Amino acid sequence: MKKVFLLSTFYFLLFATVAHAHQLVSHRELGTGPALNQNVVVRCTTITGQASNEQCQLRRHVRCDDRGNCGGWQPWRDIRNPSREFPTWQAAADACCRAKGLR
Repeated sequence: MKKVFLLSTFYFLLFATVAHAHQLVSHRELGTGPALNQNVVVRCTTITGQASNEQCQLRRHVRCDDRGNCGGWQPWRDIRNPSREFPTWQAAADACCRAKGLR
């Protein structure tokens, strides 16, 4: 019984501490001024930790007001599902990969 408890605790800690299992493929900043944006592409991984063919494309834009004054960034969004916003690209990648049944 003690071995089962230790083994289950080990697996829980192993998978609970791996928050971002995706692999960064590219990170680019394009444009200037109000057209400035950042793009990130990540490859999702399977439950066993192997790279899959599934990718997530994430983007955020510079925040500008009506007068054209720009500063700060909009939240990150998944290009294929832009209705959700995320504070970091890692959080967006996690949500995108999990929606595909991966991590």
